[in-house]
Amino acid sequence: MNKEEFYQEVEKLGIQLNSKQKEQLEKFYEIVIEENTKINLTRITEKEEFYLKHFYDSLTIVKEVDLNHIESLCDVGTGAGFPGIVLKIVYPNLKITLVDSLLKRVKYLNDTIKKLELNNIEAVHTRSEDYKGQFDVVTSRAVASLEKLIPWCMHLVNNEGKLIAMKANIDSELEYIDKILKKYHVKIDKINKFLLPKENSNRSLVIIKKDNQS
Repeated sequence: MNKEEFYQEVEKLGIQLNSKQKEQLEKFYEIVIEENTKINLTRITEKEEFYLKHFYDSLTIVKEVDLNHIESLCDVGTGAGFPGIVLKIVYPNLKITLVDSLLKRVKYLNDTIKKLELNNIEAVHTRSEDYKGQFDVVTSRAVASLEKLIPWCMHLVNNEGKLIAMKANIDSELEYIDKILKKYHVKIDKINKFLLPKENSNRSLVIIKKDNQS
């Protein structure tokens, strides 16, 4: 996916990028590629694949939540900053917390935030299960199974909020999930399955909410 194709595809998601945002995304790509030689951030380095599998994929969360009307978001296990930094560039209204357990990555993330001149976003060095906070949306992209994500993340979701797990194929995980859902008093509100453009690989957004009836 070249840059023009990327701009066209995100328009289909309802996103109009301005010139500053396009420049920030390109600069973010350059930073990741440079830092990737020092610490392990991504195996995807070719630009067209990067724009598809990191930038576009990060933005698919908008299929299930209107980020123009969300105040706070926590990205658990953010790694190189996906989707958190991408979402901050495209939705500057968001107050974003990036959580990662590796100190080297957290230093890289906070340096990157400064280089991109982003405000109201910070990276925190901690495990998600130890972090205290309440957010409208908690997201986690390709980090762990739902069985692990639910205990790691649901205490960070406010009563009206949601955990959005960004996954590939989800079917095998769903077979064993009922016990965890009951234990943590949560429910799967929706699963949105779709294909990435160009290469047609499977993606799933799993929306998990607190079950206030249970």
